[in-house]
Formats: sequence, C-alpha cells, structure tokens
Amino acid sequence: MVIDFAKMEGLGNDFILLDDMDGALGTLGYAALAKKLCDRRFGVGADGMILALPSDSCDIGFRIFNSDGSEAEMCGNGMRCFAAFVTARGLLSGTRFRVETKAGVIVPEIIEETRNGVTQVCVDMGEPVLKPRDIPFDVEGDRALSVPLIADEREFAITAVSMGNPHAVIVVDHLTGEEPTIFGSAIETHPLFPVKTNVEFVEVVSPSEVKMRVWERGAGETLACGTGACATAVATHLLGLTGRQVTVGLKGGDLAIAWNEGDNHILKTGPATLAFEGRVRV
Repeated sequence: MVIDFAKMEGLGNDFILLDDMDGALGTLGYAALAKKLCDRRFGVGADGMILALPSDSCDIGFRIFNSDGSEAEMCGNGMRCFAAFVTARGLLSGTRFRVETKAGVIVPEIIEETRNGVTQVCVDMGEPVLKPRDIPFDVEGDRALSVPLIADEREFAITAVSMGNPHAVIVVDHLTGEEPTIFGSAIETHPLFPVKTNVEFVEVVSPSEVKMRVWERGAGETLACGTGACATAVATHLLGLTGRQVTVGLKGGDLAIAWNEGDNHILKTGPATLAFEGRVRV
C-alpha cells in the first residue's frame, strides 16, 4: 500500500499526519505503522503519527501514536499541526472546530493563515486536571504540589498536572538543558505514575516567562511539548511563581499560555508548519 502523508512540526516537535477518514489504514495496525513511519533511519522520521478520523460526536476525530508505537491521549503541538492539516486537505471548513480525542473534546482555532497555509493556531485545551488519582499519580490529596519523589537516587519535587495526559513538572533554580536525558526516563517510568508520565524541567525567569525542557512519554526528549507547556503554566501559577499568562520557552521556540480565570480553560497559541508532503510504501 502507498500512503500519502504530510510531515509537520510545531516548534520542532514533528509529526506525520495521515488522512484515514475511510478507515483504510486501520488494517495495517496503527501502532506498527507509527513505529515504521516515525523511525528516523528507516522511515519518514517523527516524534509521533497523527490520524484524522471520522467522529460521531464532533467535527472530526484525532488519534496520536508515539514513535515507540504507544498511543497518547492528546498532544498540544500535534493539535495545532492537525488543525492546519485538516484545513489544507479540505476535510473541514471554517476556522474553529471541535475535535474528538482520547482526552475529551479539544477546540482549535486558526488565527493566522497566508496563501502558503495556516501559520498560527490557538487551541482551547480545556481544564487542567489536578486531583492526583485522576492524573493518575498515586498519592493522596486534592492536589500534588511539590511532592517528594525519589528517582535515580535523587529527590525531585513533583507538581503533577494532567492536560488529558499526565505531567510531572519540576522547578529548578537553573536549567542546564541536560536534565531530560539524565533523569527523564527514570521519572517517566516511576511506579507512582501507573500509566507513565511526561516530565518537564522548568526555570522561572519572571512572573510572565519560564524556560522548559521536556522528556515525553513514549518519545524521549523532544524540542517542544504543547500539553507540557500548559501543565508547566498551571504548576508554576499554583506554586505562586507566575501569573495566569506566561510565555514558555522551549528548545524549538516559544508558546503563549493563558489560564482563564472565568471558565478555567487553558488557551495555547503557537505555530504549525508544513515541512513537506510525500508518499511512502508500507
């Protein structure tokens, strides 16, 4: 079978986008297909594979598989790329639509488009989940703020947040950039996170700016993570370190995050860029 695909990136977090509205690709097995296509030596190469699917409850359906074949609930950078992809393919009309994901309904809105395609997308990520058992993070209480956790014989202060997928946010005095590759895997697979977790290491620059490096569950270190940026904004605000609007600086660039006080929703704004399109035989 020959598959048409688009390779897109959001701040360097890259994805293979596929149209499976007719269900033809399901016979190949999505997990196996993701591992094959995302391989950077023998495939197209990407952090994950995203599928556009039909939905009975929303305008369109979204599924994402990490490069190791595991399925994630949602992806913030991936959702911006998805919005640009379905618009370019003519799968949806309009600038705002409802997307069915395993993390619930997500609403992206295209806020900038040129003749070369969509360039900026704002995504309503919904409300953050803070109750540990719902994240899931196996500790007691209504919130998990600066909870001690031992990994690799070192203690970390974990603030746990779910944005439809679990995140362990760790605030450090000075970010070296090496933290994800040194500690990320041990924290991702810690027994207190029964479905594993994404891991964010964060340095607070000011009440309106932070720097973040990320280790993504099922993908390893990536240049950016949209849900991680949202979780970081929530965590640093709850810890009294930032306001409700914050710029999150990642390896691949900046994301603007706003946590609305009225409806408790998180808004994430950033770019979506087409790298190239092609066909691959599988």
